[in-house]
Amino acid sequence: MAKEGVDLAGEARLIDAMVPRGSRILDAGCGAGRVGGALAVRGHDVTGVDLDPELIAAAEEDHPGPAWRTGDLAELDLPDRFDVIVCAGNVMTFAAPGTRTEILRRMRGHLADGGRAVIGFGAGRGYPFDEFLADAAAAGLAPDVLLSTWDLRPFSSSSDFIVALLRPA
Repeated sequence: MAKEGVDLAGEARLIDAMVPRGSRILDAGCGAGRVGGALAVRGHDVTGVDLDPELIAAAEEDHPGPAWRTGDLAELDLPDRFDVIVCAGNVMTFAAPGTRTEILRRMRGHLADGGRAVIGFGAGRGYPFDEFLADAAAAGLAPDVLLSTWDLRPFSSSSDFIVALLRPA
């Protein structure tokens, strides 16, 4: 996709614009490290967590530097607190429905003072946006800004994608 000119760094650009250099960032559901790797190159202290050890191995190989960890977001228990938690790539829609509120609660517990969680996913994937926002509220997170794309287009009732910038309630 990169060879075809597809923008693969939009998520990282948005997160980078939110915080100063050297910020602590958790890439929740990091996969092969595309977002976290781009943020590390921009000078941030990145930790990535994913359930799939093969994807973590790919992240370690392709993006040396960040701390890549295998783990379940529903059991997230790291010693660190983060300025931003980014959860891109439809991760929340892949989570078992019974674990989604707990995942959001764990994210909330890993935010530093003034930190925010930024979560993006598409519609039609079994997790309606209103249900997600209710789960976020139950987990102690409130929306600061709702967008329909990673390039800052406003969210509306007809949006087919959400990027939610959430703060502790």
